[in-house]
Amino acid sequence: RRFPTVELRAETFNGSTHVPVPSDSAFLKALLFELRLVDEHVFVEQRDTCARINHSCVHAVSTAAGELWPVLAFHKSGLIYACVPLVEGSLEPRPPLLTVGGLSQGLALLLGIMDYVSPSRKSEAELSAKVGQLRNLLIQACPLGTPLNTNIRSLNSSFEDIQEMPADKEQPAWRFGTYKGKPQVHVCITEKVKCMQYDQRDVVDTWQVYGAVNCKCDIEGSAPHVTLSLTLPTNAPPLQDIVVHHCVTSVDPAMLTSTSAEPLHDSVYNGPYKFPFIPPSDSFNLCYYTSQVPVPPILGCYQLVEEGSQIKITVNLKLHESIKNSFEYCEARIPFFNRGPIAQLEYKVSYGQLDLSREKSLLVWVIGQKFPKSLEVSLTGTVSFGTAGKEHPTDYVCTGNTAYVKLYFRIPDFTLTGCYVDQHSVQIFVPGKPKITASRELISSDYYIWNSKAPAPMVYKPL
Repeated sequence: RRFPTVELRAETFNGSTHVPVPSDSAFLKALLFELRLVDEHVFVEQRDTCARINHSCVHAVSTAAGELWPVLAFHKSGLIYACVPLVEGSLEPRPPLLTVGGLSQGLALLLGIMDYVSPSRKSEAELSAKVGQLRNLLIQACPLGTPLNTNIRSLNSSFEDIQEMPADKEQPAWRFGTYKGKPQVHVCITEKVKCMQYDQRDVVDTWQVYGAVNCKCDIEGSAPHVTLSLTLPTNAPPLQDIVVHHCVTSVDPAMLTSTSAEPLHDSVYNGPYKFPFIPPSDSFNLCYYTSQVPVPPILGCYQLVEEGSQIKITVNLKLHESIKNSFEYCEARIPFFNRGPIAQLEYKVSYGQLDLSREKSLLVWVIGQKFPKSLEVSLTGTVSFGTAGKEHPTDYVCTGNTAYVKLYFRIPDFTLTGCYVDQHSVQIFVPGKPKITASRELISSDYYIWNSKAPAPMVYKPL
């Protein structure tokens, strides 16, 4: 979709540096080239030189009239989502990305379109129908080129269904429609733990916890008020780097200034973590947070040593005693890069079972839903390989004995910080007794245990 008013404003703002948007076919051809979706095996200096390594989804697209910048574009599930945001000022020199307001608006709009389109990827007919409705939806979401509502799913697909704006002036813009029925609130705390373990004296292991509180509030009224509290156990590390949803009406400023960039001290904010808000109609993330927990949930040691044509591996894992020993799933995956298929495998596991992937380049150690009473499990084995083919995984980082074990697990009804929602603390200022359900979970995310017998990429090295 093109907006002549926006293109005219761009020409006015940018002056002599203005580059017009080419025709649809020319723009698509240039964009595919820039995203390396065509001619990807051919080295083109203007695109592939090291001076143009792109660390974001903001691109400069070469056109017949010059370089078109900024073009916001990303490739997801076989579709390309792209827009050209307006820069309200000169393009020479290029302004910092953070100062271009149109980038955040454009990204929000593209993510809204992706959220609307992506559930229908399984059916080509359904996808075509949704793409066909996009033009009508964009007229509502972005009538004159400025995004007014980036939640595309909340819009009506046909003009016949468009209703008048609600007459209730108290209803905030993020609430659309009205709910009728028994009030109910669903809250889920999801914590993800990232980890890098090296088992080496001169390298510090690192781990980080990221939490998100997701809410779905089915409550009658145009602007219902809800207050939700997060609770921590005694002596638990505080929540930090808290970011709240725009529907939160007020919070203690000290809660938002508590940051993990500074060491913990007595003055750090320890709660209570109260969030008064007027909920949107859809599911939403009320807040995000981090926390400096003292230990990772699973401690591991991985040793890989080459002996002639074979390699010997040893993996030891220990569940920390403070962690709930009840998993939905728990498995360790041991990939072998830059080698051929596994031709011979001899192994011994103290617990669980070991499977070989179909490509014969990955060992999957299924630990299951519980660790044994000792909370320790081990795997030893000898592996030999055949001739490498194109289908076997390669990695520029994991060469020689530099290798890792990656853990995948989910622990329901548990958080590493101990954070939970007390159902009795949820206040809803509407008539009737609401039904409140609260759940929590801990999920692994990029949980690596590196081979201690080889150098590994470091997050940082101690001085």
